[in-house]
Amino acid sequence: MVDMKVEYPGLIAAKMPSGNTRYLVRVAGDPNKRITLKVSPGHALFHDAYAAARCGEKYEITNTQVILQGSVSWLTNLYISHLEAMVKAGQSSPLTLKQREPFAAELSKFTSQSPNSRGKQFAGLPALIPAPEIQRYLDSLAATPGKRKNVLKFLKAMYKWGKARGYVSRNPVADITADYRSAGGATPWSLEDLEKYREVHKPGTMAHLALTLFMFTACRIGDAYWLGPKQEKRIDGVLHISWQPRKAGSSPVSVPVLPPLERAIRSGVVLSPDAYLLTAHGKPFRSPEGLRNRFKAWCIEADLGHLSSHGIRKAAGRLLSHHGATQYQIMAIHGHASSSSSQVYTADVERALLAASGMGLLADMDW
Repeated sequence: MVDMKVEYPGLIAAKMPSGNTRYLVRVAGDPNKRITLKVSPGHALFHDAYAAARCGEKYEITNTQVILQGSVSWLTNLYISHLEAMVKAGQSSPLTLKQREPFAAELSKFTSQSPNSRGKQFAGLPALIPAPEIQRYLDSLAATPGKRKNVLKFLKAMYKWGKARGYVSRNPVADITADYRSAGGATPWSLEDLEKYREVHKPGTMAHLALTLFMFTACRIGDAYWLGPKQEKRIDGVLHISWQPRKAGSSPVSVPVLPPLERAIRSGVVLSPDAYLLTAHGKPFRSPEGLRNRFKAWCIEADLGHLSSHGIRKAAGRLLSHHGATQYQIMAIHGHASSSSSQVYTADVERALLAASGMGLLADMDW
């Protein structure tokens, strides 16, 4: 460790083997006694901490106060705190918070490559990260394009929020594009997959009910774990399951309970008024992750470990389209807020029909 004197009397900047700098203060009148500071020069509380140390006292600073005002960590902490408040008020999805918290932590740990800050973590650098630095960070996520897209959404949202409140003067990611090409997402279940699953998991089992619920409501797993008898209602004498999906921006959904689903939920396996799908202990699942893990186990038992519940939702969309459903009908069933998401399912079918009819024009060609 190398000591280096700086402008404040008794202040020592100790360079650590890690490359970080630790600041210590010699107590006035007792040069052999040193007090370590939690903050460095430039921090709003540095002068108070330094003055107290010169008098032989430790200045109490909370971990939150240690974060340098105007830094990346300062901005990310403010933004995450805002999201937490929005979730408590019911104005934002807990899933958004759960996704963006680790993104904020990872951003702070990324190392700068700019000449004036090379080797330093973003955490203590100014909140307004230069666009080239952000681009380098996004480039480091090239192997996970889906995550890269979501990280960019997080950055755009955070800087837009910060700019509106005067925390930053501009949005450095405003002109950065996602440069993302979907790999297709979850694999849709085929009719053979559905039959294979049902051969292993017979009617009257929780596993069979889960598949039936996913197939005949096209619900997301984030809703499937809490849907139950309380969401049942009759519309014009027809039994429906009606709910507001918890994914942010989703539209309300109300689907009729078709005979296969009604048989499944009336088979005696539903023993709770709060949820259709229950754990092995007869209790509702506490989170989507709990149900996701259990459903994965059921898939593995049926030798379908490569599939997921979201693939059933995609299969439902494709089957609906193959049976003549329009993109707006699929939009209503899936709870999409715009038709562009539902158009994914109808486009392939319409393209195949157009191709078939187009090639049919050549049928009588003298070749």
